[in-house]
Amino acid sequence: MSKKASDHYCGIGGQAVLEGIMMKNKDDYAVAVRLPNGRIEVKKEEYKSKADKKWKKLPFIRGVFNFVDSLVLGMKCLTYSATFFEEDDAAEESKFDKVTRKMFGEKAEDVLTGLTVAFSIVLAVALFMLLPYFLAELLSKVVANDTLLALFEGIIRIIIFLSYVVLISLMKDIYRTYQYHGAEHKCINCLEKGRVLTVENVRKSSRQHKRCGTSFLLFVVFVSVVLFFFIRINHPVYRVLVRLVLIPVIAGISYEIIRLAGKSDNIFVRIISAPGLWLQKLTTKEPDDDMIEVAIAAIEAVFDWKEYFKTEFGFDVDDAQQVSAKSQKISEELKAEAEEETEAEITKQEES
Repeated sequence: MSKKASDHYCGIGGQAVLEGIMMKNKDDYAVAVRLPNGRIEVKKEEYKSKADKKWKKLPFIRGVFNFVDSLVLGMKCLTYSATFFEEDDAAEESKFDKVTRKMFGEKAEDVLTGLTVAFSIVLAVALFMLLPYFLAELLSKVVANDTLLALFEGIIRIIIFLSYVVLISLMKDIYRTYQYHGAEHKCINCLEKGRVLTVENVRKSSRQHKRCGTSFLLFVVFVSVVLFFFIRINHPVYRVLVRLVLIPVIAGISYEIIRLAGKSDNIFVRIISAPGLWLQKLTTKEPDDDMIEVAIAAIEAVFDWKEYFKTEFGFDVDDAQQVSAKSQKISEELKAEAEEETEAEITKQEES
């Protein structure tokens, strides 16, 4: 039995950076940046995962280490892309940088990246895990029911997260980054739909993807709401400690859910993925062709997509006749998808 287009999995992940995109395939990653002069700079390196031991690759455990890996690598790539756009004055080494480099030598950059990641995690925990709890505790003076308090805490957590995403999406400076985010998704969707990796085909692909980090964070919020609703402890201090201790558990469960979503397309997966895909309409924007070219450059640096098409879809991209037949099939699929979207939009308008 042949696979559906949505069943194909290329295994590539990525992230938008400043005027560019990072794409990762297994241990290799590449950062492609559109320079001020219009040229695309591509840097390819290997990233040694912290989940290199067998026990760290076990289900529900691997998610924690993969999450840390994504933060560290993401920060490293973001810092690299920023170096192309620093002002002359800003490019000069600051006193803090000089002290750090004197203390840690060649590992100064790794230390700074680690500190930044640690600060980001602490800030996220305080904002999305602890703040909702303390706000819900304020309601305990007027609400005596523990079940209602747990429910209010969950609602507050969801509201804070959604408000954060909405506010970030309204920032003008973040708009181009979200366009590159859209280009990243479009490229991966183009490949997993079996469409030849060209600017035209990428442009026509969806900018929503089930393996997106936005969806992962939304799963983290929902899983935490469920766990904290059912795990009840009377002592206030222990309640805070439990929320901190369960964070790796929440990350592990969320990772397994999004991993399943990336490899399956059954009705259950489509239902649980829907909220994340809706939210991606805020965190991704339609890219221009220059941005798509950057995304393609990043993919081609770490992924042999032509060989992937041979093994996964059974056709040779370099065979003109096969490409012509595949292009016809792709055109028909795109037309059918457009008709489905139009019908869905009409139905939605009629219902409203």
